Amino acid sequence: MGTVYEAKDILNILPHRHPFLLVDRIVECNDKDWIVGIKSVAANEPCFQGHFPGLPVFPGVLQLEAMAQTAGILLNKLLGSEGKVAFYLGVDKAKFRRTVVPGDQLRIEIRFLKMRLGMARVSGRALVDGEVACEAEMLFGGGGR
Repeated sequence: MGTVYEAKDILNILPHRHPFLLVDRIVECNDKDWIVGIKSVAANEPCFQGHFPGLPVFPGVLQLEAMAQTAGILLNKLLGSEGKVAFYLGVDKAKFRRTVVPGDQLRIEIRFLKMRLGMARVSGRALVDGEVACEAEMLFGGGGR
């Protein structure tokens, strides 16, 4: 499994920057309805200073954001709008199945579901060692910039 988009490519597609860029690379993408991203969870992530001291757990909201950023890459490629922001409008059916801790690697799988009235719906899940950590459906709308 090779890398489709390296970190430098992602920086050209997404407006996010450190410490809020939460996808390290894209390993699969058909530029139509499927993308797979990787997020390596490092012990020095800023969130671990307070979540939780002595018991570091990667927050569920950041798992959702990593999924949203991966979806944003797919949507930018699908719509030919690199560099524009796909605003996160909603999340449905979110479930957290296991904790994510430093040293884990999230495999983020996103599938495009539909486009309607300028809004895109995707489903996604984040896995650690083949086990689902988080899953949700997300809604995005076009933005500026």
